[in-house]
Amino acid sequence: MSDQEKTSAMRMKVKVVPGSSKDEVVGPYGAGLKVRVSAAPEKGKANAAVIRLLAGHYGVTTKHIHIVSGHGSPAKLVEITR
Repeated sequence: MSDQEKTSAMRMKVKVVPGSSKDEVVGPYGAGLKVRVSAAPEKGKANAAVIRLLAGHYGVTTKHIHIVSGHGSPAKLVEITR
């Protein structure tokens, strides 16, 4: 079995609230997840914070989290691989 065959992926919608007082996973939001990050939505800072937060939440490294779409929007599609 190759490495690609062993890899599993999950995609989900994530609603991001940047500039919050702390980084946290709020919980379910519609068909996805709502998160708050303290980073400002400038120069990719909030996106990087979302990746770190989700990596810790799901117990994977940051290289396993990828923002598929919504780089400049609070509504994102995120892929998590294992």
